[in-house]
Amino acid sequence: MALMTHPQRHSVLVVEDDPAVCGAVAFALRAEGYEVATCARSDEALALALDQPPACVVVDYILPDMDGLALISALRRRGVMPAAVLVTTNPDRVCRQRAAKANVPIVEKPLIGDALSVLINRLLQ
Repeated sequence: MALMTHPQRHSVLVVEDDPAVCGAVAFALRAEGYEVATCARSDEALALALDQPPACVVVDYILPDMDGLALISALRRRGVMPAAVLVTTNPDRVCRQRAAKANVPIVEKPLIGDALSVLINRLLQ
C-alpha cells in the first residue's frame, strides 16, 4: 500500500506481522487522521520507506526477517529518518537498552488506550 500524504496529515508506516494487531493499529491511527501504510516484513518496509519516506514508523520488535530495532537502524543508515516507535511485549533489559541507545521509545503490548497515538502525536510535533 502506498503512503499518500496531504499537507496537514502525517504518514505512518506500521510494520507488524500479526494481521490482527496490524489492522487494529492501522484502524486506530486512521481514526486519528493519519495516512497509514502497513507491511508485515522488514524488507517490504525498507522498500516502501525508501520510495516514500513516512513521518513515523511503528515497528514490532519481533519480525520474521529482522528485529524492529535493526529495521529502524537500516532506515537511518539509508538516510530515512522518521520518528520511530517500537512495539513489543515484555521487552527485556537488552531490548530496552538498545531502544534507549537508538532513541526509540517503546510502547508495550497489549496496546490498550491511546498511549501509541499520544506518543506519535508528541514525536511529530
